[in-house]
Amino acid sequence: MEKSIDFNIKRLGKPIYFSPMKNVNFIDDSEKIFYDVDYSKIKNAVLSNNDSDLIVFEKAGPRENIFFDPKKTTAGIVTCGGLCPGLNNVIRSLVLQLIYQYGINKIIGFRYGYRGIDIDNKINPIFLDVSEVADIHNLGGSYLGSSRGATDNKRLVDSLLYYGIDILFTIGGDGTIRGAMAIEEEVSRRNLPISVINIPKTIDNDIPFISKSFGFQTAVAAAQEAIRCAHNEAKGAPNGIGIVKLMGRDSGFIAAQAALAQKDANYVLVPEIDFNLAGHNGLLASLERRLTVADHALIVVAEGSGQKFFDNSQTRYDKSGNKKLEDIGLFLKNKISKHFEEKGIEVNIKYIDPSYMIRSVVANAEDAVYCGFLAEHAVHAAMSGRTRLVIGKWNDTFINLPMDIVSLGRKKIDPKSSLWQSVLLSTGQPSLID
Repeated sequence: MEKSIDFNIKRLGKPIYFSPMKNVNFIDDSEKIFYDVDYSKIKNAVLSNNDSDLIVFEKAGPRENIFFDPKKTTAGIVTCGGLCPGLNNVIRSLVLQLIYQYGINKIIGFRYGYRGIDIDNKINPIFLDVSEVADIHNLGGSYLGSSRGATDNKRLVDSLLYYGIDILFTIGGDGTIRGAMAIEEEVSRRNLPISVINIPKTIDNDIPFISKSFGFQTAVAAAQEAIRCAHNEAKGAPNGIGIVKLMGRDSGFIAAQAALAQKDANYVLVPEIDFNLAGHNGLLASLERRLTVADHALIVVAEGSGQKFFDNSQTRYDKSGNKKLEDIGLFLKNKISKHFEEKGIEVNIKYIDPSYMIRSVVANAEDAVYCGFLAEHAVHAAMSGRTRLVIGKWNDTFINLPMDIVSLGRKKIDPKSSLWQSVLLSTGQPSLID
């Protein structure tokens, strides 16, 4: 790893109450999960009696003793950042878990992200109970709404005190996690017993130490359908070229997985793998060669790919601090069209950008189940008095991770990995670099 962090989980204090849960397998605090399950590494560490180089995570799950008294506890829930399949499943599962398994009946849903917590913004919250969330898992988007942008953490903590919040569940990606860290630091500075827990939401599946983020499988399935349609469009016209732009700001996992699920793509362009347009091995020449042996081509491109082709002298950022991207899909469409026009070769280009449709669809069965587990473990962690943590899954086990993992950057595709090699095998695409 480029940077080491402390994987111990912060706690508010000693858990003095007995959990109200019955007939469950409680997790002991000593239970850990290996990051690297390579046999030789673990064996060498054991034989040398030196496990300092082994990374271990705290196992998530219910504890026999809890920190908060359920009868006196108020929980808050907020969703931030862009939309993602499964948001409503997480909200619903949090509410049901708090009520049914811990007997907490004071649950406040803050609307439109962190700005909804700030009482100065006068955005009325929603009081959540079983009837309020009963059917929201059948809806796409976020029942609570969402937003981006920085906030005043002192005012947010003042507002949490105003609402009597003991536990704050934040649902969002790295920007949301950084915001939650800032809230937790202000809470800690004031020595307040408020737990801040995050359920990681990133449709790009790019948070480190988390094998899969919710909404990713739904996004891949929806993207698969877009690829299928684009392929049909490309085959339906002479020298048809389909272009599908998918989500993937810094990581191309959706593009790669969707291309593997629907093996119609001839080119998969992701941020991690450089490519050229011009030159003998560039994309344009490669496309031209393909059309001489086949009557169509299909390109799947992640939104963060090819940003080197744009003027980056004046970098712009959105309210979450993310660099604003230029439209690589439209750029490719125009460049390819101009290239073949100059060559006097007829092409029929179909450009499809399903991104916002994918973000707002209802979670599929796999994601719906996964969302429920993430929410349940988030509640267990909060009730045990843990804070400043993210719920994740690693080696098929749910784990508690420190929020500081976002300091390690985003998870990316390894060009030498079996994933990318499978993409190359599926597409048959050559290197696009001279």
